[in-house]
Amino acid sequence: MVKVLFLIMSGDQKMDLALRMAAASVANKRFDDLKVIFFGPSQERLLNLEGQAKEDFDTLLKNGSVDSACINYARGKGIDSTLLKLRLDLKPAGERLAYYVNNGYQVLTF
Repeated sequence: MVKVLFLIMSGDQKMDLALRMAAASVANKRFDDLKVIFFGPSQERLLNLEGQAKEDFDTLLKNGSVDSACINYARGKGIDSTLLKLRLDLKPAGERLAYYVNNGYQVLTF
């Protein structure tokens, strides 16, 4: 099987679909490991999740599948403290992406 990284950047319905696919993939054990990094507009959308998207995010967070959100983007938008309240780790996205690529993860971008 394969290790997969979901790099979620979209701040629209694509993000909701990515969260749904990631949560279902974890629940059905489709991959050896699945991690999620939020970058860019997706970080702002995290602040307003509702319904199924919010449930999927909470499931991924509880399951340990969420790696981080980009600290530099968050600071630039002034949303770093709010993201921390959501229990997200804030780390440089480029460094986290490199870590997963160098460790054999396949990157899916949404």
